[in-house]
Amino acid sequence: MTVRVGVIGAGMIGQDHIRRLTEVVTGAAVTAVADVDAERAAEVAARVGAATLPTGADLVTSPDVDAVLVTSWGPAHAEHVLAAIAAGKPVFCEKPLATTAEDCLRIVEAERAHGRRLVQVGFMRRFDAGYRQMKEVLSTGSLGAPLIVHCAHRNPTVPESYHSAMAAQDTAVHEIDVLRWLLDDEIVSAQVVTPRATSRRFPHLKDPQIMIFETASGVRIDLEVFVNCQYGYDIQCEVVGEDGLVRLPDPAAVGVRTAARHGTGVLQDWKDRFAEAFDTEFREWVASVASGTEPTGPSSWDGYAATVITDAAVRSLQAGGETVTTDMKPRPAFYGGTA
Repeated sequence: MTVRVGVIGAGMIGQDHIRRLTEVVTGAAVTAVADVDAERAAEVAARVGAATLPTGADLVTSPDVDAVLVTSWGPAHAEHVLAAIAAGKPVFCEKPLATTAEDCLRIVEAERAHGRRLVQVGFMRRFDAGYRQMKEVLSTGSLGAPLIVHCAHRNPTVPESYHSAMAAQDTAVHEIDVLRWLLDDEIVSAQVVTPRATSRRFPHLKDPQIMIFETASGVRIDLEVFVNCQYGYDIQCEVVGEDGLVRLPDPAAVGVRTAARHGTGVLQDWKDRFAEAFDTEFREWVASVASGTEPTGPSSWDGYAATVITDAAVRSLQAGGETVTTDMKPRPAFYGGTA
């Protein structure tokens, strides 16, 4: 079957996913688009022969929509996801699932009441080939118990609208999700400390930041978030175990020898770094919708956990580096927990 997807939100990420669903992924068609900017929605919809609907609510209930993709402004996510659950339609929601832990829990409870998983959250790193290879190695147990994780998330620059809390909410949130998945362990505390600030930042921004997390089993994670590093988009991850370590590979690149130097290029953009992961993410989501099976990607519970942990990191930053416990609710059995 062809999965008819309705897209709520026609901004940059929405348009990129529409391109992906129409040009890269087989078995899907974008049949409806809604956006608060009606003119933009009409323009984007016209490119792919989709209908333009006035509101997200109209799109969710449309008989021409089998599944919903939410790429709207973050504070509107909960409303659209809850509507999709009420309509019994699969919904892919770009991160964040919701901007508050309370709204995330409303989604969790609505999905549990429905009785089966309908929601997938857009944390694409779980679909990256390198991270999946790391997961395979860790799953074998050949490295012994994980002890320490070292990570870095570096961007060349960020716009002036980027503020200090976004280092956790928009940037580190990807590491938070993928590390919970890699380690199969929950993060129980967060601490954010600020070293000497780079002169390349805007004055209002604390950059870089060092985030320190602890998991329930005692693994210590250190994450450098440096969003004005100048040289490129650079993602690093290394898990140290009792008997060895596993490291995320850098993207494949040719080596160039010229002018007495040997080097490789450094990617400058997250879209280039994770393009294949985005493609894989949507292929697998469309396949699950077409087959009527539950999605295998990040769940509503994962969206809730990410919001709780980033909230703790922001509180630590605001409190001058105090360690803040996450105080997460027990994971329900519905999502693989024991509660």
